[in-house]
Amino acid sequence: MATSLQSRVEAAAAQLIFGLPEPLRRLIAGRPIRLDGQELALDAQLLLRLQQLNRVSMSAGTPEVARQRILDSGHLVSGKPIEPVRTQEIVIPAEHGPLPATLYVPDGLPSPSPLLVFFHGGGWVVGSRASHDNTARYFAKHAGVRVLSVEYRLAPEHPFPAAPEDAVAAFDYAHTKAADLGVDPDRIAVGGDSAGGNLAAVTAQVTTARGGPAPAFQLLLYPGVDASTRRRSREIFGSGFFLTDADMTWFIDHYAPAGVDRTDPRLSPLLTEDFTGLPPAYVATAGFDPLRDEGEEYAAKLRDAGVPVTLSRQRDLIHGYVNFLGVGRRFREATSEAAGALRVGLRA
Repeated sequence: MATSLQSRVEAAAAQLIFGLPEPLRRLIAGRPIRLDGQELALDAQLLLRLQQLNRVSMSAGTPEVARQRILDSGHLVSGKPIEPVRTQEIVIPAEHGPLPATLYVPDGLPSPSPLLVFFHGGGWVVGSRASHDNTARYFAKHAGVRVLSVEYRLAPEHPFPAAPEDAVAAFDYAHTKAADLGVDPDRIAVGGDSAGGNLAAVTAQVTTARGGPAPAFQLLLYPGVDASTRRRSREIFGSGFFLTDADMTWFIDHYAPAGVDRTDPRLSPLLTEDFTGLPPAYVATAGFDPLRDEGEEYAAKLRDAGVPVTLSRQRDLIHGYVNFLGVGRRFREATSEAAGALRVGLRA
C-alpha cells in the first residue's frame, strides 16, 4: 500500500512539474542543450533532469534489480492507461515452451482487422509487457489495429538466439491463428522499440528469406541493428541522454556473451547481405540517441534494395520516447506520427 501511494505521489509530482509554465520548466531543466546541430526538446531535457534527481539507471545492479527498477519508475512517465482498449491474455505455443502475450483491441474495431505483433524494448534483458502496456494501448487506439504484445524470453537466463526464436514463433502464431484473433492474415505488421525493433527487423528478414508468410509492414522504433560496430552517434550521445554507452555494453554482454558471433544477422540484421523483398518499413530514430546512426543506415539499406521506407529522425528527442506518453506533449507527438505510419502501412 505504501509503495502504491508513493508511486501515485511521484507520478502526480511529475505531472505537476511538466504542467508548469515554460519559463519555470526551463529553469528546472537548465539551459538548452545543443549538440551535433540539434537542440534537445524541453520535455526531453526536463525528463533527463528528473531522471538524474531520481537516480534512474537501466543497467545498475543485477538483471533482476534492473527489471524491478524499470517497473517501479515507469509510472512516472507512462501516464494513465489509455482507454477504451480491451485486453485478452494469450498463450503462444513455442518450441521451447509457452510464450505469454497480451492482445489489445480498441473498442469499436471491426473484425478482421490489421494486427501489430509488438516486441518491447529493454536491451533483451529488461522490459516486459507491463513496462510497455501504455505503448501497446496507444498503438492499438491511435493506429486502429489489434496489438499482440509478446513476453519473449530475456537474457541472461535465455541468451541469444532465444529472443529472435520467440519473435518468429509469435509472428507465425499470429498468422496461423489470425481468424481466432480477429485478424486479417494479409495485414500483420511486426514492430518494436530498441531491442524490440531489432527483433521485428530480424523476424521480417527470417520470414521473408524462408519464402513463407511474412509481415506486411515493419514498425522499427530507434532499433538496435548492429552489435558489431561502434558508430559516431554512440560516441557523441553515450552519456547523459537516457540510454548510455555503459547500458549498451551491459545489455549486449548479457544477451550475446563471449563466444557469440556478433555479426550474426539474427543479432545484427544490418549485416544481412540481401535486403530485397523485405516488407515496407517506418524507421524512427531519435536525434540524441546512441543508436541513431545504425538505425538510419538500416533505412538506407532498405531503400537501396528497393524496399519502400520512411525514415523519420526525431531530431530533438532521446531514446525511449514511446514510453514517455504521460509527460509533456513532444513524446506523444512523435509516437502519434509512428501510429499514423502504421495505420497507413496496414491500410487495405
